[in-house]
Amino acid sequence: MDASHIHLLSNHAPILGVFFGIIVLIFGMNRQSPPTMAAAYLVFIISALIGLAAYFSGEGAEHVVENLPGVTHDAIEEHEEVALYALISYIVLAIFSLIGLIRSKNHYQRIRKLAIIILVLSIISFGVAAVTGYLGGQIRHTELRNDFVAPAESSEKPGED
Repeated sequence: MDASHIHLLSNHAPILGVFFGIIVLIFGMNRQSPPTMAAAYLVFIISALIGLAAYFSGEGAEHVVENLPGVTHDAIEEHEEVALYALISYIVLAIFSLIGLIRSKNHYQRIRKLAIIILVLSIISFGVAAVTGYLGGQIRHTELRNDFVAPAESSEKPGED
């Protein structure tokens, strides 16, 4: 298994994890349930750890795909630049989530402000990660790119030679 495999295995999980964590956190805040909020914080931390794997395997994945037909250097660079912001947002979210996890044994009113901060951070993190994923998808999924030109259809029918 090389870096490109690790990148492919790990790049969707943080996006979906943060999205799922947002839902759990909102549910926990609505129910005023510190244990449910703690579950969301744990999801954010795990998502951030997987995000680290996705980020640090990106360079190896780049070496595998950079010379493939249809892959452009500009698409890779744009994805790489935004991925750094996603990594930073994951780290910040994980740090605040760790603090939230430690404090989650307190009564809801004492941790409400921290929960709101974590919710805002998670929404920002999800947005940056979603953009990063979209840009990463454009590297190999040429149908997502604006500059994609479909190959001309052949007038020959399959089997006619």
